[in-house]
Amino acid sequence: METTRLLSTLKEYFGYDSFRPLQKKIIDSVFAGEDNLVIMPTGGGKSICYQLPALLLPEITLVISPLIALMKDQVDGLTANGVPAAFLNSSQQEADQQMIYQQIEKNELKLLYVAPESLQIIDRFLNEGKLSLIAIDEAHCISSWGHDFRPAYTQLGYLKKRFPNTPLIALTATADKATRKDICQQLNVPNAKKHIASFDRKNLSLEVRPGTKRYEQIEDFLEKRKTESGIIYCLSRKNTEEVAAKLSAKGFKAKAYHAGLNHDERIQIQDDFINDRSQIICATIAFGMGIDKSNIRWVIHYNMPKNLEGYYQEIGRAGRDGLASETLLFHSYADVVQLQKFAANSKNEQVQLAKLDRMKQYSEAFTCRRKILLNYFGELKQEDCGNCDICRNPPQFFDGTVIAQKALSCIYRLKGKEPITLLIDVLRGSQNEAVLEKNYQQVKTYGVGKEISWRDWQQYIIQLINIGYIEIAFHKNNHLQLTPLAKTVLFDGAKVQLAKIPDEKDIQKQEDVEKKSKPNSLFEKLRQLRLKLAQEEGIPTYLIFNDATLKEMEKERPMTDDEFMQINGVGRKKMQDYGYQFIKEIIAYIKEKPAKKKKAKGNTLKVTHDLYKEGLNIEEIAQKRELAATTVFSHLAKLYEEGKDIDMKKFIAEGDLDAVKKAKEELDDPDTLKAYYAHFQEEMDYGTIRLALAIISKEG
Repeated sequence: METTRLLSTLKEYFGYDSFRPLQKKIIDSVFAGEDNLVIMPTGGGKSICYQLPALLLPEITLVISPLIALMKDQVDGLTANGVPAAFLNSSQQEADQQMIYQQIEKNELKLLYVAPESLQIIDRFLNEGKLSLIAIDEAHCISSWGHDFRPAYTQLGYLKKRFPNTPLIALTATADKATRKDICQQLNVPNAKKHIASFDRKNLSLEVRPGTKRYEQIEDFLEKRKTESGIIYCLSRKNTEEVAAKLSAKGFKAKAYHAGLNHDERIQIQDDFINDRSQIICATIAFGMGIDKSNIRWVIHYNMPKNLEGYYQEIGRAGRDGLASETLLFHSYADVVQLQKFAANSKNEQVQLAKLDRMKQYSEAFTCRRKILLNYFGELKQEDCGNCDICRNPPQFFDGTVIAQKALSCIYRLKGKEPITLLIDVLRGSQNEAVLEKNYQQVKTYGVGKEISWRDWQQYIIQLINIGYIEIAFHKNNHLQLTPLAKTVLFDGAKVQLAKIPDEKDIQKQEDVEKKSKPNSLFEKLRQLRLKLAQEEGIPTYLIFNDATLKEMEKERPMTDDEFMQINGVGRKKMQDYGYQFIKEIIAYIKEKPAKKKKAKGNTLKVTHDLYKEGLNIEEIAQKRELAATTVFSHLAKLYEEGKDIDMKKFIAEGDLDAVKKAKEELDDPDTLKAYYAHFQEEMDYGTIRLALAIISKEG
C-alpha cells in the first residue's frame, strides 16, 4: 500500500499527519498478509494498526474484544470519525442485530466488533472471502500467564484454522515473554511478526507512598486538581464505597464502581464518568478496560496491585492524550498479606506469588521506578527518568546500624513469634493490652526505640526486610524472623545504611506546583465549548477532541479551515462538524486578548487575497495553491470578516443564502454547522453553509 494513501487516510479519518513508532511497520505487515503480535502501551496507538487497514481492505475486519463497554467506546469513536463500524453482542435487541446482519450482507461495514462469547451468532456470515482481517484486542486475556485470564478467549484458536489465509493481528498493552509466547501458541500463529513498542510513557509521573493516612493524603492531592478526572483503584468493594462516600461528603463528584452493583448501575456510573458528569471513580480493577477516555489526568492505587502488568495497564489509563499526568501508589504490608491470601491455592499460585514479589520490590525501591518498570518488560534503561518520586527526591542515607541492632535484637528476644505491629509497640515501650498480656514490658529491648515515631519504625523495619536482615514468615501469621545475615550486624560489627524517612510535609512538596489551566485561558474556553457540544450531542467530550488537540489549538490558534486541519486530531469530518465553532471561539478570544499573529497565517491569507484580486475563481485559486476548495472558502470568509473588499455573494446562489437565513431562524441560531448540514439533509455542503453565515454575520 502506497505511503501517501496511508497518510492521507490517517489524516482524513483520524486527524494525524504522521504515524507513531511501529504503526507503519505493523500496517505494512498486515497488507503483506502476515500475522502479527503487537505489544504497545495504553495510549500508544494500537487501534490504528488494524482500524486504518480495515478502511482500505476490500472486505470486513472482525475485531474480538472482551467488554461491551470497550466495543461501544471504540465504535462510537469510529463513527464520530466517519468510519462505518458496529458491534454485536447478546445484550442487543433482535431488531438491532438483524440490522447489523443486513449491513454485513451488503458489505456496508468496515469493522465489526464482537465478544468471544458472541462469535457463534455471526458464524454463518463469515467465510474466507468475506473476511479481510481478524484482530484480537486485549490478547493477554487468552493466557493463564497473563494478569487478566478469561476462559472464553481460549476458543479463539479455531479462527486461524478456519481462515488460514486471513491475516490475524493480536494486540495488548502488557505481556511479558511467557505471555507473548503463549498468545501466539494458543492463537495458532507461531510465526507471527512480533512488534514490541517502548513501554516508556514519559508523560506519566510515578510516585509511591507508604499506606498511612491514605485518605487524608488523597484528599490533599485532589484539592489541587478539582477540575481533573481520575480513578482510585481499591482492592475491596468496601473501600471503594467508603472512599467515594468521604469524597462526596467533601464536595467531590465521586462514585464507587464494583462487581457488586447491578449491571444498569455500573453502566450508568461508567457513562457519567465518560461524559464528565462524574469526576472521580473509586473502583476495583473491574473498571477501566472499557474506558477510552483520553483526559484522565491521574490514577491512584489505594492498595498495592497484585502484579506489575496490572499496575502498568491501570496507570496507563491516565494521560492517553500524551499530556502530563500523575500516578500515585500507596503500599503497606497489610496489602501484601491480603494479596498473598488471594494467590493461595490458585492454579498458578507460584507464578502469582513471584509476580507479587516483583510488585513489592517496585513499591519499596530506592532507585528510579521507571527503570524497574521498563526492565520488567524487557526494555533495559540505564539512565534515570527524572519523572518519578525517587528521581525528584533521591533518598539520603545515614548510618542506621544502631537502629538496626535495636530492631534485630528485639526480634531475637521476642523469639521471632510476633508481627511488625507488636514489634514496634515493644520497641516504643507501649503499654497496650497486647504488650502487657504477654509480659513483654520485661524484655531488655522494651522501650529502647521510644524516641522514634511509630511511622518511622515501620519504614525502617521494611527497609531491613528489603535489605535481607529480616524475613516475614507468612505461613506463621506474618511473624518477623531473623535471617542468617542478621548475625553479622548483631555479633560481627557489620554496618547498616538506612534511607532517611522524609517528613510528612516533605512528601507533599511536589503538590506545590499547580498545573491547572487558568480560568480565562483559551484552553479553558475551548474545553467549555467542547463540553457544551458534547452535552448537546449526548457523547463523551473526548469523542469531539482530546485535551492534547485543544492544547495545540491554544498554541497554534487556527483561524481558517486549512489551519484547523493542520491540528493533530482534526480529521476531515471533525473539521466539518466542529471547525466552525472552535475557529469562532478562537477568533473571539484573539479579539478580546490580541496576540502577535503568526507570519505564516498572514502570508497564506494574503496569497489567497492576491489571487482573488487577479480575478481567479475559487476552483482556480484552489488548484494554483494546491488547497481544498473549502479551505479557499474559509480564507475568503476570514478576509471578508476582516473588512477586505470581497464580493462573497458571487460565490453563493441567492437561493442558498436565503435558505440558510431561514434555517438560522427556524433552528434558533445554532452554534454548529452540523445542525445546518442535518437540516438540509446533507444536500448543502459545509463550505456553502459557512459562506452564507459569514455574509449573514457581516450584514448584521
